[in-house]
Amino acid sequence: MAISFFCEQVEMPAVHKTLVRNWIKRVAETHGKRVGEISYIFCNDEKILEVNRQYLQHDYYTDIITFDYTEGNKIAGDLFISLDTVRSNADLFNQPYETELHRVIVHGVLHLCGINDKGPGEREIMEKCENEALAILVAMKSE
Repeated sequence: MAISFFCEQVEMPAVHKTLVRNWIKRVAETHGKRVGEISYIFCNDEKILEVNRQYLQHDYYTDIITFDYTEGNKIAGDLFISLDTVRSNADLFNQPYETELHRVIVHGVLHLCGINDKGPGEREIMEKCENEALAILVAMKSE
């Protein structure tokens, strides 16, 4: 298992890396998965727009792009997260920045676990799984 954190054109956010790694492992286990190689690449809006255009032919900003390399039960991928959009969404949804950042971090993991959010009813399932995962994190912080 290797969960790595990188930055492109931004400073590293205040993420407790060991806690987040253990949290991701626990969330994956709740979905019957093991953690393989996962790279988080924190970036700004311009970089995520470039990645969206280049690899997905989408011409819009987003908070996360997940490249899924999962094989069998071992999840793996590259997850690009725009800290600009995370901050905007935190303000929009009246959430603390840290909470919104953790939501996006786990959102990518849930995609790697096979949970989608584009089809009918899928967004609600994703939100439920995100909330359950965030509850796990809160419990881990108090252990």
